[in-house]
Amino acid sequence: MASNNGNGKSLESWIWEAACSIRGAKDAPKYKDYILPLIFTKRLCDVFDDELNRIAAEVGSRNKAFQLVKADHKLVRFYLPLLPDDPEEPVWSVIRKLSDRIGDSITTHMRAIAKENPLLQGIIDRVDFNATTHGQRDLDDDRLSNLIEAISTKRLGLDDVEADIIGKSYEYLIRKFAEGGGQSAGEFYTPPEVGTIMSRVLQPEPGMEIYDPTCGSGGLLVKCEIAMEESARGRMRTIAPLKLFGQEYTPETWAMANMNMIIHDMEGQIEIGDTFKNPKFRNKQGKLRTFDRVVANPMWNQDWFTESDYDNDEFDRFPAGAGFPGKSSADWGWVQHIHASLNNLGRAAIVLDTGAASRGSGNAGTNKEKSVRKWFVDNDIIESVLYLPENLFYNTTAPGIVLFLNKDKEIEKEGRVLLVNASRIFEKGDPKNFIPDEGIKQIVDTLINWKEEEKLSRIVEHAELKKSDYNISPSRYIHTGETETYRPIPEIVKELKAIEEEARETDEALRNILKQLGVDV
Repeated sequence: MASNNGNGKSLESWIWEAACSIRGAKDAPKYKDYILPLIFTKRLCDVFDDELNRIAAEVGSRNKAFQLVKADHKLVRFYLPLLPDDPEEPVWSVIRKLSDRIGDSITTHMRAIAKENPLLQGIIDRVDFNATTHGQRDLDDDRLSNLIEAISTKRLGLDDVEADIIGKSYEYLIRKFAEGGGQSAGEFYTPPEVGTIMSRVLQPEPGMEIYDPTCGSGGLLVKCEIAMEESARGRMRTIAPLKLFGQEYTPETWAMANMNMIIHDMEGQIEIGDTFKNPKFRNKQGKLRTFDRVVANPMWNQDWFTESDYDNDEFDRFPAGAGFPGKSSADWGWVQHIHASLNNLGRAAIVLDTGAASRGSGNAGTNKEKSVRKWFVDNDIIESVLYLPENLFYNTTAPGIVLFLNKDKEIEKEGRVLLVNASRIFEKGDPKNFIPDEGIKQIVDTLINWKEEEKLSRIVEHAELKKSDYNISPSRYIHTGETETYRPIPEIVKELKAIEEEARETDEALRNILKQLGVDV
């Protein structure tokens, strides 16, 4: 992943040191909304310079090249209205030479760039570099100047660094922000090895349409494009890029996803808004648009959706027999949205809380979450379930699972589910564990080829899943044998809360029926 450019320092080291130039590593994550757009703009400036130089070589001078692209913006991918005093100087020098009212000037330049490039509107012009809190500048001009100077030390043009290298470095920076981002990190970042496993197992083909309804910074979509290109490498034909689609709720994260797409030199359509209540991707009939592949890591155990959100759905996402999974967790609500977003041959990979695989199983009576799981098992839509190692994710130490759906299972897979317990395949890291490259290959190979291996994977018949009350957790069926596995206490507490909530709802329904019958309660 490391790439050197100019001063011998890896691009990753440089990009992190630039971020730390504001207030050090501890506070760098607080300033990601300033840092990411500036590094992104440096890339735009240097690429624009390369395009100007190419044109100048044909027409005789940079001055003429500036005039040509000003007259016809189509000559370049992004037109930057930044003209140095000397046309021979780099375009970035307009920003680097700022010495007075730096925050105000950068904000003005960013807005001018966005005005000339509709694709960048709302992406780089949403940040006010002159913003204040209680009369105090959030990022004063001295620190802003330090950041600009640190970013200026490396060139990020077409000949200096390939799109995938700057893209990987950009993702590295996002990961470093996630390390210091606490509980909010999981809202925009999925560990890269988890994304790599998901994308390789889904085996996206050239030209396919890929969708992420909770796309965060866009990492899972990027991983799908990379997996497709790696798989297609060496084929004697032109590779059609994937068509990438995502929706993100948080405006700052939406902007981050768009920058991530562009800096990877990938074109994706990223919409903004609440996917659950207002999915933006629809067909001409107003129904949900469907895709070849879906990848997602929705926020776990969202509890702010009510039964009416499911009952009033206009998109046929929540079928009879499944539907409302209970108030305490929308995990299986997201699975239903994703299932409805797949075409007839579609496949999906979804990261969920570990408890989503087992909550409600073994309890007396019915359980809403278990009922939705039952629907997915009985309709033979679940292809496999991967149990991950613990402490991979930045906002929790819980292991998490990856649920793989397939609406067109091969005959030999019908009526069965592959369960993989990868809880032991990790290495200790700081601050988080990680899955090494060999572990990624082992897990992917197991999932793609449906291989059974002792203490790792099992193919389980539906009859056995039904016998276990629709518990689909790999840890229930595959014991690693090292130590007794205890469920995390927070998971048990969540399950107890879900049971209590269902009991309250049942009591309320019974009271209403008795009142209607005239019985005093």
